[in-house]
Amino acid sequence: MTLEMVPLARQVDEALREMEEELKGLSAGTIVFQIRNDDVGKFGIRHLPLDCEEKGTAGEKPAGKGMNAEQVASLRRMAVEALVHKRSWTHGEITYDFVLRQGKVSLSVQFESNYNMANLMFRLKPKRRSNSQQA
Repeated sequence: MTLEMVPLARQVDEALREMEEELKGLSAGTIVFQIRNDDVGKFGIRHLPLDCEEKGTAGEKPAGKGMNAEQVASLRRMAVEALVHKRSWTHGEITYDFVLRQGKVSLSVQFESNYNMANLMFRLKPKRRSNSQQA
């Protein structure tokens, strides 16, 4: 099965599974997916490695802070369900901002569609008639 045959929702789910270990222990951040031809290209997480408000001795993070496996699974389900709001565009970026508040994951989604004017102009450009057709 090629990437073109895999639905975008399945690709997002698989990418989030790939990032699961990195997501565990985070309390907030941004997950970014770059979409080209309705396929996930680059993906990753933006976050601060340290929680600046609460540090233990020697700067280590206190135990029990950040998401656990169940909360990461919840985030993954919400991220995939949010894709129903994506419409007809095939190129762009999907950004998921997440935060852990009182043991619950909150997720905010932003869709950015990108279009290429060169492709549009190519479709709108009238065909030229050759000299033999003009006579």
